[in-house]
Amino acid sequence: MEKDGALAADAPCGPAETAAALIEDVRRGLARDPAAARAAAVRLVTLLTLSGAADGTRGGLAPWQKRRVDRYLRRSLHRPLRLEELAEQAALSVSHFARAFKDSFGTTPHSYITGLRLQRAQRLMLTTRDPLSQIALACGLTNQAHLSKLFRRWLGETPSAWRRRNQTAAQAVTPLSARSPS
Repeated sequence: MEKDGALAADAPCGPAETAAALIEDVRRGLARDPAAARAAAVRLVTLLTLSGAADGTRGGLAPWQKRRVDRYLRRSLHRPLRLEELAEQAALSVSHFARAFKDSFGTTPHSYITGLRLQRAQRLMLTTRDPLSQIALACGLTNQAHLSKLFRRWLGETPSAWRRRNQTAAQAVTPLSARSPS
């Protein structure tokens, strides 16, 4: 057990090691010295609170909220999405949700949704022969021009150029025997 509220001199000094040492102090002290165990538990809570604040891990969405919102977004990309309905999925106010979303996902809801839509568009461009106008609509974008503008801004090239380049690359690695006759 530690003396005068200080860790033993040979204890590791990193946050994880300090937390582990404090947990061990609490465990050992519960039977012998409940007051010392309580003091070690208080120091452990303080350490975890301070390290969470330093890491910026406080204030985001709970894991269940994050999973629920992400699943909802992926299912609903084909239509316009409003911040109010996303906040409702997490049972939060709109302003609290927007801040918590950014803390959890590292970006704003709008940027995250745009990224998901462009990922879906890329997948559809490689797996279907649908025209870009249909792909844009299937991804919840207003038209092909909207898809092209976002695609160029995010990926640096037009959707048709990206599609040609990536379909050609995919065909180059596909064995000739697996290709369908043209």
